[in-house]
Amino acid sequence: MRYRKLDTDGDYQMGHGDADYHVDSPECVAQAVKTRLALLAGEWFLDLMEGTPYATRVWGKRTRETYDPVLRRRILGTQGVRSLLSYTSRLDAETRRLVVTVEIDTVYGTVFFSEAL
Repeated sequence: MRYRKLDTDGDYQMGHGDADYHVDSPECVAQAVKTRLALLAGEWFLDLMEGTPYATRVWGKRTRETYDPVLRRRILGTQGVRSLLSYTSRLDAETRRLVVTVEIDTVYGTVFFSEAL
């Protein structure tokens, strides 16, 4: 598995040859998970069914019961993910961001990360 790294601004990292990629590592799978979580449902023109259904299942009032299962399924459906070892989410009402913290068992080992959605 090979995945291009993102810089601190979320843009593709370029200009460093092979150092610009995660290859066969837990970080590679983590990058794939982050990318899948960032893709909005209907955003990718080649497959309008692909993506995270933020507009219908995550954002808005009274979605607490729906967003965790949606995000867990999205993570578990990512190539290289074996299982979720831990999952927590916290809604920051002040910044209006949902922070998801996960530990994932991947085919390359475990990885832990937190992502603000």
